[in-house]
Amino acid sequence: MNHPFRIGQGYDVHRFAKGRKLTLGGVHIPYPMGLEGHSDADCLTHALADAILGALALPDIGVHFPPSNPALKGIDSMKILLKAKEQCDAKGYLIGNVDATIIAEKPQISPHVDAMKERLAEILEVDADQIGIKATTNEGIGGIGRGEGIGAHAVCLLVFDSK
Repeated sequence: MNHPFRIGQGYDVHRFAKGRKLTLGGVHIPYPMGLEGHSDADCLTHALADAILGALALPDIGVHFPPSNPALKGIDSMKILLKAKEQCDAKGYLIGNVDATIIAEKPQISPHVDAMKERLAEILEVDADQIGIKATTNEGIGGIGRGEGIGAHAVCLLVFDSK
């Protein structure tokens, strides 16, 4: 049965690693370190892909893109998001909107939000005004608060396309 609306949420976190580029929302951000991971470690895009997959009641990105697969080493997270979008299309849903929060002590995220929204909108085939991205700190609490990495939460609303 196709429900008129479905809501999903996703979360991802990666620790910083030297010698890697920092990519969030498909945008390279100048910073001395990137995020550690099997892919490009774009935690914003991973959280968003998991939100979409969760709304569809499908397994998370770790099942679709297992870190144990050496062929996926360094994969661009936009490919992961595109796979989630294709699953959405296949089940007859449109992206209503998405909203995400990036949690990081550094670097400053706000100068890059518009570029992230544009890049994500391109992959999701929506208008940039259907994507909300906010940034906050962890107020010095925990690993993210100590500047050890970056985390992201995302939610999405899917709308059944009755056409």
